[in-house]
Amino acid sequence: MSEAVALAELPALPPGPVGGPAAWRGPEMRTRRDWIHEFTAAELGEIDAAVRAHQGAGRAMAEVSTDTFRLPTLARSLARIWHEVLEGRGFALLRGFPVGRYTTEEAAIAYLGIGSHLGSFRSQNAKGHLLGHVRDLGLDIRKPGTRYYQTNRELEYHTDSSDIVGLLCLKTAKSGGESRIVSSVTLHDEMLRRRPDLWRALFNAFPTDRRGEVPPGMLPWFEVPVFNWYAGHLTTIYSGQYIRSAQRNFPQARRLTAVEREALDHLDALTNDPDLNLGMEFLPGDMQFIHNHQILHSRGDFEDWPDPARRRHLLRLWLSPPGGRPLPPAFSQRYGSLTPGDRGGIITKDTALNFVLEPQ
Repeated sequence: MSEAVALAELPALPPGPVGGPAAWRGPEMRTRRDWIHEFTAAELGEIDAAVRAHQGAGRAMAEVSTDTFRLPTLARSLARIWHEVLEGRGFALLRGFPVGRYTTEEAAIAYLGIGSHLGSFRSQNAKGHLLGHVRDLGLDIRKPGTRYYQTNRELEYHTDSSDIVGLLCLKTAKSGGESRIVSSVTLHDEMLRRRPDLWRALFNAFPTDRRGEVPPGMLPWFEVPVFNWYAGHLTTIYSGQYIRSAQRNFPQARRLTAVEREALDHLDALTNDPDLNLGMEFLPGDMQFIHNHQILHSRGDFEDWPDPARRRHLLRLWLSPPGGRPLPPAFSQRYGSLTPGDRGGIITKDTALNFVLEPQ
C-alpha cells in the first residue's frame, strides 16, 4: 500500500479539545436549573386543548404533527429547547406535565404532539414502534433479541440510533432507576488529555451487534467509529455492551486489538465518574430530551412494585429534526439515510410502522 493511500484512509481528527457549551460537567449542572423547563399554566392549557382537539377530530396517532397539534405559546419555548439540545448543552428536562390527569393514550398524544415540534418520529425496533415503552418485561438479556430497556437491569452508558431520544415518565419504580447522562464531548476531551493513545483508538470503526434487528442486505453488526470528527462537529455513537457482544456472537466480525479493548474500558470508567456525569430522578410527567450525538445516557438498576398497575413505565420517542447536523458517511450503516429530518431508526424487511399503547 502506498503512503498516499494509507494517509487517505486515516480518520479525520479534531485539532485538539473540542470544548464549547456541550463540554459540561455534572457538578456544575447540579448547581444550575437552566436545563429544566417548568411548564407554565398557559402552556399546559395549550397542550390540553391540543389533545382534546386531536380526539375530537377523530385523528389517529400517525396524524400528529406541528400542523395538527398547535402550541402557539409553547412552540416558542420548544424552539429554544430545540436549539439547546442540538447546538448547546445537548439535553433538556421539561417538568410539570400533569400526567396523572390523563389516560395513557391521552398522555401519549400529548407527548407525540410536543415531540413533533422537535423532529420526525423514527422506528425504535424491528416491530416498527414509533412510540416506545421502557418497562421491565421480565426478559432474559442473554437472549440475542432482548434489549436492556425491556429489563430492570442497569444500562451502561450508550447512545440510541436517532438524533434525539425523548422519555416521558408515566410511573416511577419502587426504588432506583435514576437517569444518568454524560457529555461525550467532555469524555473526548478528557481522554485526549489523560490517554491520547487510547483516545486515538476510538476513531477506529468498531463492530457493533444489531441484536437481531438486521436491515435488508446488511450484516448482523455494523461498523462505526465511537468518535467521529466531521463537518466541524464531534459526533459520538456508542454501545459498549453491543460492541462486546459482537465479539462474542460473530467470529467473522473484526477482532478488537488490546488497545481498542483498553480504550473502551477507559471510556466506560470515565462515564461513571461523578465529576463528569449527571444523575436525575424522574418525577411523573417529566420529559427528557437528549442529543445522542453529544450525550451518552444510562439508567441504574431498579426494584419495581409488585402491583403491575404501579410498575415503572416510560414512553420513548426517537426523533430526527430538520436542521440536524451533518453525519459522517459511516453512519449510513446504522441510520440508513443521512438526510436531516429523515434518518435514524431501525427498519428490517418485515418492519411496519405503528403506534402501540402497551409494551410489547
